[in-house]
Amino acid sequence: MIDIHCHILPGLDDGATSFEVACGMAEMAIEDGVTHVIGTPHASPDHPFIPEVVRQRRDELQARFEGRLVLATGCDFHLSFENLQDIRHDAARFTLNQKSYLLVEFADYSIPPSLDQALHELQLAGLHPIVTHPERNPLIRTQPERLFKWLRQGCYVQVTAQSLLGRFGSAAQEMAKQWLDAGAVHFVASDAHNVTSRPLRLKEAFDFLAKTRGEEVARALLVDNPLAVFEDRPIPYVPELADDAGWENSEGARPRRKKRFWFF
Repeated sequence: MIDIHCHILPGLDDGATSFEVACGMAEMAIEDGVTHVIGTPHASPDHPFIPEVVRQRRDELQARFEGRLVLATGCDFHLSFENLQDIRHDAARFTLNQKSYLLVEFADYSIPPSLDQALHELQLAGLHPIVTHPERNPLIRTQPERLFKWLRQGCYVQVTAQSLLGRFGSAAQEMAKQWLDAGAVHFVASDAHNVTSRPLRLKEAFDFLAKTRGEEVARALLVDNPLAVFEDRPIPYVPELADDAGWENSEGARPRRKKRFWFF
């Protein structure tokens, strides 16, 4: 399995607090069957993002786990004014494995309409935005039509493994399941921050998906699509998106369902 969203790099944000914690997370990942991890510290006003320091932390951790775990870098990109200015001049400093995919995180308290245009401009620049854990964002849960608009615009969606298992609450779990059924999920990642409350584990989510949606879907969301991101290829699994007219603007609304299909 391949994890494209993880706060494993130590001392950069609210993730791993030390090199020892980062090593514990890496050992946990290896034990769980994870082969690749992209360290994605926050790039936000609260957590300044300095690519040179990020790469240094990655190199230190990679040296400890060479031959056992492949580590790369990216960030959890907040759509702030400053970030949007900076990415115009040097996109690779923010993107996953310095390629063309970009994790995009929305604030919990406000998503102004101008951000729709910001996403479009990122795409015009050749980037592929991946909206991170929308099932945990109360604003997006109550306005799912906005998420569907971004998807139809060409964005992708990543949900958190622990959300599928109910560990971010019933609302996040139910919405993640509904969006899976609606064809609105392309990646499952850990968004791990430590070895206790936010662990770097994916196998339980893989097993849950294999049991409830089939092994092909589990592999697509946790292996095939993430590997395509890592290698900067088009993702092989793009499910057909349900008609967003079937949504209401409230939590618990259910989509119409359509058959999934695969692109190769």
